[in-house]
Amino acid sequence: MSWSLLAVAGLLEIAFAFGMKWSAGFSRFWPSVYAVATGMASILLLTLSLRVLPVGTAYAVWTGIGAAGTAMVGMLWLGEPASLARMGCIALILGGVVGLKLVSGPAP
Repeated sequence: MSWSLLAVAGLLEIAFAFGMKWSAGFSRFWPSVYAVATGMASILLLTLSLRVLPVGTAYAVWTGIGAAGTAMVGMLWLGEPASLARMGCIALILGGVVGLKLVSGPAP
């Protein structure tokens, strides 16, 4: 269950990043509300997952999902460059996230 909470927290981290972009520096009301809500929800779920998971592993996975996911969504929907080198770096981040999950073992 903790890994599921962490995965959703990572997805909400992606939503938070785009909410900040769309809020234009928190100058647009509804996108700002969206950014704050998704950011708070992401941190809440991360905090709940930390009841069981090691903080170093959980935080690295959370930021990895957020960083890689935000970069991918930016390339797919915001027209950001999608070079082979950039995609390779994202693959390295995701490989690290999967590796941390594999070596962490099952949550107690």
